[in-house]
Amino acid sequence: MNLKKVSLLVILLLIADQALKIWVKTHMQIDESIIVCPDWFQIRFIENNGAAFGMRIASSGAFDWGKLLLGLFRIGLAGTLGWLIVHLLRRKGTPAGVIVGMTLIFAGAVGNILDSAFYGLLFSESTPYTVAEFGGHYAGFMMGRVVDMFYFPLFQWNGVPRMLRFLVDSNNYFFGAIFNLADAYISVAVVYLLLFQYKFFDKQ
Repeated sequence: MNLKKVSLLVILLLIADQALKIWVKTHMQIDESIIVCPDWFQIRFIENNGAAFGMRIASSGAFDWGKLLLGLFRIGLAGTLGWLIVHLLRRKGTPAGVIVGMTLIFAGAVGNILDSAFYGLLFSESTPYTVAEFGGHYAGFMMGRVVDMFYFPLFQWNGVPRMLRFLVDSNNYFFGAIFNLADAYISVAVVYLLLFQYKFFDKQ
């Protein structure tokens, strides 16, 4: 792996993430669903203030300080990951799998940063009754909402313990989280690195 290949991979991952989000935002109303596979997979459009997997962060007042802090944290994380990837590329013996995993996490973080930073400036607001249009303005810089769409209501889990409520949605469907491609990049990469590249990190 080299910096040119990593940069190309980041660009391709971001194009896929943003193209899907923009298509969903400009073709679907909030909470509208497209059934892909009955009973277990839907494209369901929601927006959130920036937390992962459709989770919402609390805010108060006209300015969303929680959202700003999360955005700044993501920017700091992306910058640190970018530096770390370049550092690992310069070191001899770094496995290609480690570079790919870190690149996936970097692309996922940047993908969601783009939503928060620019969608409020570029699109009209999505509602349960209207589809957003390009050229509107519903929020300021870093105040946009993240587009989520992947929904896997695998089965109903009634009587779920309170400590596991985060695994189900309001209708007790497992897995209830709604997420996007950038979230998937991060999750897949973290699991992959923990399962298959842990020896490299142990040595460090």
